[in-house]
Amino acid sequence: MSERVHRPEWVPEDAGEAEGFTTNIMAGVKTAHDGLSNQGSTPVEQKTPPRRRELTVEEYVNGVRSGDRTLLARAITLVESNAAKHQEMAQEMLTSLLPYTGGTVRVGITGVPGAGKSSLIETLGLFLCERGHRLAVLAVDPSSNVTGGSILGDKTRMELLSRNKNAYIRPSPSGGVLGGVARKSRETMLVCEAAGFDVIFVETVGVGQSEITVRSMVDMFLLLQIAGAGDELQGMKKGVMECSDLIVVNKADGDNILRANAARAEYERILHYLHPSTEGWITKALTCSALTGEGIETLWNTISRFHETTLESGVFRRRRERQSIEWVHAMIEEQLKRDFFNHKSVRMNLPIVERMVVTGQISPTAAVLKLFKLFEDKDV
Repeated sequence: MSERVHRPEWVPEDAGEAEGFTTNIMAGVKTAHDGLSNQGSTPVEQKTPPRRRELTVEEYVNGVRSGDRTLLARAITLVESNAAKHQEMAQEMLTSLLPYTGGTVRVGITGVPGAGKSSLIETLGLFLCERGHRLAVLAVDPSSNVTGGSILGDKTRMELLSRNKNAYIRPSPSGGVLGGVARKSRETMLVCEAAGFDVIFVETVGVGQSEITVRSMVDMFLLLQIAGAGDELQGMKKGVMECSDLIVVNKADGDNILRANAARAEYERILHYLHPSTEGWITKALTCSALTGEGIETLWNTISRFHETTLESGVFRRRRERQSIEWVHAMIEEQLKRDFFNHKSVRMNLPIVERMVVTGQISPTAAVLKLFKLFEDKDV
């Protein structure tokens, strides 16, 4: 029987050579398409996409300073990378960019889910771009505790702003960092400042006690609320209001105007019992509508007045200096944590020690001391 004819094992013995019990296999046509002959045709060569050329530090710096958006994006990606080679290169780049940083207004924006943070940023951002400002938006998306991934869909929620030549939107995963702020957000801000952006918004993940972390990296902290959602006392209980410089009640439009004004008055009353977050500034409550644009100009004027007031009083300079020190301490903690868990002896013994804690053989404190003894042993 031909190699191209297959006879199944279940064929009856008396079936003979009946074709109904055989499978005919037709060889395919080599280097051709849909049964067409390959005579005269040239086999298609599969090409591997060319890898992007690795840039030098000087090229990154020149690209950022010249306003090249592609190189700006690559520079931020370099900063966010965890690779040791990239981190070393990123720090060299940041050192060269530092003289061009610091002359911006940094505003942190947080709020309850559904308060309209992205909508407000787009409306306010378009307002600023029309007036000659250059705006960078660092939108931090929550990372999944299960997969570790993020949707990074902020550009789709800010469609008009993302197309504006004076605006730059950079979504980043939170990476599970306390406060919902991406681990490298501070350094990303420096890159954007060196690129010539004079206003930077940091949109944080939701609202909660951990969100006060954003206070350590911005000049002004804005809390966005909505009326009629029962958030007044909840916001106070969480302590977020205590670190806010401005409370904005969004969606003050249509039938919701009266409720929005009532909520603003309630926040004003609560603020009388709280200590101001910034020395020399009285925390205010405003209403606005990201949908109609009502109150947007008043909102920006208030932010500008805050900036001028803190500059004149010296609070701006002192806060920036304090933030730099806090930044150093945070980076030390991060580096120590990374070195600890990457230590060979700690990695080997961690599962064993964890099991001892679970089974009640040692206390958690004793487990920590045991692991740190291994970490501090220079001979290991």
